[in-house]
Amino acid sequence: MIDSPVSFPASALTEKFGCRVFGDDAMRARLPKDIYKSLHRTVEDGRELDITVASVVANAMKDWAIEQGATHFTHWFQPMTGITAEKHDGFISPAEGGRAIMEFSGKELIRGEPDASSFPSGGLRATFEARGYTAWDPSSYAFIKDDSLCIPTAFCSFSGEVLDKKTPLLRSMEAISAPAARICRLFGYSDVTRVVPTAGAEQEYFLVDAELFKKRPDLALCGVTLFGARPPKGQETQDHYYGAIRPRVIEYMKELNRELWALGIYAKTEHNEVAPAQHELAPVFGTVNVATDHNQLTMEMMKKVAERHGMACLLAEKPFAGVNGSGKHNNWSLMTNTGINLFDPGPEPESNKLFLIFVAAVLKAVDEYSDLLRISAATAGNDRRLGGGEAPPCVISVFLGEQITSILECLASGRPYIGGAPVSVNQGAAVLPGLSRDTSDRNRTSPFAFTGNKFEFRMPGSSSSIAGPNTILNTIVADALCSFADRLEASSDAEAEFTAIIRDVMNEHGRIIFNGNNYGREWEDEARRRGLPDLRSTPDALPYLIAEKNVALFARHKIYNERELRSRYEILVDNYVKVTSIEALTMADMANQIIIPSAVRFVSETCSAASARKAAGLSGEGDGTLNLARRAVALQDAVCEKTAALERAIQGAKIFSDPLEAARYCRSGLLPAMEALRAAADELELILPAALRGMPTCAELMYSI
Repeated sequence: MIDSPVSFPASALTEKFGCRVFGDDAMRARLPKDIYKSLHRTVEDGRELDITVASVVANAMKDWAIEQGATHFTHWFQPMTGITAEKHDGFISPAEGGRAIMEFSGKELIRGEPDASSFPSGGLRATFEARGYTAWDPSSYAFIKDDSLCIPTAFCSFSGEVLDKKTPLLRSMEAISAPAARICRLFGYSDVTRVVPTAGAEQEYFLVDAELFKKRPDLALCGVTLFGARPPKGQETQDHYYGAIRPRVIEYMKELNRELWALGIYAKTEHNEVAPAQHELAPVFGTVNVATDHNQLTMEMMKKVAERHGMACLLAEKPFAGVNGSGKHNNWSLMTNTGINLFDPGPEPESNKLFLIFVAAVLKAVDEYSDLLRISAATAGNDRRLGGGEAPPCVISVFLGEQITSILECLASGRPYIGGAPVSVNQGAAVLPGLSRDTSDRNRTSPFAFTGNKFEFRMPGSSSSIAGPNTILNTIVADALCSFADRLEASSDAEAEFTAIIRDVMNEHGRIIFNGNNYGREWEDEARRRGLPDLRSTPDALPYLIAEKNVALFARHKIYNERELRSRYEILVDNYVKVTSIEALTMADMANQIIIPSAVRFVSETCSAASARKAAGLSGEGDGTLNLARRAVALQDAVCEKTAALERAIQGAKIFSDPLEAARYCRSGLLPAMEALRAAADELELILPAALRGMPTCAELMYSI
């Protein structure tokens, strides 16, 4: 069975890596040379795909997949649900004499036809307008999963409007490639014809025992604990971060790595994260389109492998209150077709004009479109994580480090840059090797930080696709690069124009640079003085998606037309309302079915005990049993009262016909009612005996593995 766990010794890693992928080696071996070259030109140069080529590729792909044990194929796509979708069709076809043959045509490879009206469309598709199309993306390799050949595809409506996350990402990759290549050629790199965005997504997650998970309706329905007092020990002692990995988790990680390696995913780094039961996996960089596909597969495999090990993998941003939540740090860079990392400063960054002009483009882009970057990380779950000393705040800023900031400031002011001598770190023990210190520190509090040869966008939530943030990054930086290329090409003095661009960027957009502590209260005041937007919640942020300047931006670079962009806005607003409403309904159900009955039993028992003590003449002033009974009654009443208030708030949400008003009501009406109920229930939990709680506590969940 293909879906059985992958098992191979470490010595076979290089041989087994990508064994479930119809990758470049498989294509070289199975395709005629002219077909292979034609397909390669389609991927590398963006040329139109020849149907003849597709037919030959489809046949070779089918033969390879059948040899691997596959019986079906599916167009694997990424609708606006945030997860992947697939419809499986068999290779089997009827033949004469009641026999069967295995077929797969070029037409079947290139195009599929899922139901477009059953996926989120933001009004692009009515219920009766069901036809949609999936189109093969040859830039991302096909792979084997669940006994099926999975073909990465884009997804669009009958009229060609985009319904997925892949299509805008591919468009944005084309949008940034052209101006980035123009800039490279203007700086003397005449052989650069294409620039490709790359990404690497650091994936944080929690692992809990599966049997305990099943006893928590909130985890099963919402992926988070909506109730639960803070455990006596959380992350205060900092002993979990980078600590020795528990044997059960090690076995999980071993199998997860092999599954990912078989799928051609370069899973490289793994460790315990800050919170109990929290972990992280990070891959090697890849082309942003492939990196997005790989991250979706990684999340799926994390959950699947966890089930095999009797665990549940939690990908929600804040599954437990009181300890750190999970993010997905998106490491983004630009690579030329000649192998140059455009964000590599080199040994003398002050002389590296190509590097400096691209950094300037990032500063301009992030300052002008910080609202879009905030939107790319805006979800109901992520609102719980951002800020609060565990994740970047909602104010966007850029960390460059003192050296790069100083170089840009000197260029802008006309002052010479005087760099310091290299500094070594002496650890005071002769046996320890000398260390050369980096030119700048890392800033883990920054939303958007330069980390040596890339930018790390730290705001996205752990459950989200990285397609959205990277689509926006590519587009906004493409816009800045276009303006720079136009200025440089129109100038008769390229050197002077380069300096003028740096000066203009620092004067107009230097406010976006902040190298200090983004968690500090003083930064909030400073950001306000600088005029940087502070979009605290998802309902605050989402309206900016359809602001005039942003509609114009996406139209200018052919990423979204206005109708497509407005559909995205509708989907995001609707999703916020649905997620918040589901959580509110789940809380009310749990309170009525688990928490209040538990409180009633406890009150009955404590009151009976207090009455018995009084009847026996044992009660008196300071009677602990009587005081406990009084406290239990008060907390039961509070939970009942707050549950009723939440139920009224849920009913109140039904009056709103405008989606944004409904979202704002969820933030200002539902969330406070949910928080009040949780506070009362969590206080009650602290005095309930274990036998009466009715469900595992957060402490039991976090320390269950």
